[in-house]
Amino acid sequence: MAAPAGAGGAGPRHPAGDGGADAGDGAVVRDALGVGVAVGLSGFAFGVTSAGSGLSLLQTCVLSLLVFTGASQFALVGALAAGGNPLTAAAGAFFLGIRNAFYGLRLSQLLRLPRALRPLAAHWVIDETAVVALAQRDRRAARLGFAVTGASLYALWNLTTLVGALGAASLGDPNDWGLDAAGPAVFLALLAPMLRSPLERVVAGLGVVLVLACVPVLPAGVPVLVAALAAPIVLAVHGRRAATRPAGQPEPTTATDATEPSGTAEGENR
Repeated sequence: MAAPAGAGGAGPRHPAGDGGADAGDGAVVRDALGVGVAVGLSGFAFGVTSAGSGLSLLQTCVLSLLVFTGASQFALVGALAAGGNPLTAAAGAFFLGIRNAFYGLRLSQLLRLPRALRPLAAHWVIDETAVVALAQRDRRAARLGFAVTGASLYALWNLTTLVGALGAASLGDPNDWGLDAAGPAVFLALLAPMLRSPLERVVAGLGVVLVLACVPVLPAGVPVLVAALAAPIVLAVHGRRAATRPAGQPEPTTATDATEPSGTAEGENR
């Protein structure tokens, strides 16, 4: 799926006037709906998985209505299905959902919503709404992308959760449908164009390595938290390299220059 217009700051700039604004809004709505529909269909898999783990129809639907963060919901019902303690399962889901608080800090500065709307908007702060909003060219487009993604995803996720829970017995194993991969695939498609510098790509690559190494040995949700260490690790190494740089060598001015060996950046001053 194509990245939203303006992803990574490289999207088209629309000329002033109603025609340009309408075209820009149409692109934002199209991309936001694409994300909402693609990820919302994963609610089928959650409904089936939750029903298979022993939760009632009401419990399953309440989870999607009130929690509304797919990874945490899957972690919770997965731990329960494996015979885990409910408190331990809830704790794992809670820690996995902490990332949304960091999204909220960034989005509060970008969206600057009226105070009355903030509690409602906070419920829609998830991976997909954050990435769509951050990819837009200005505050107006970010608000539109956030609202359309959140509304479409929330509605479809809860609808498909209900259908999946009702038809759990006939749908079989949700892994056979491949719906559990829709969310991560969409998220990566949105994120990839935003990794423009080598330093950012190194952080992302190290995060992937940490997750893959931790998934077989750590409980659900914990590998994602471990992957958050990628940024401070890379920045610490980068800072140490900068500290040991020869006194006569100028400080790199861009992330690209900072990640290149000193012998290969000779063209930066041309």
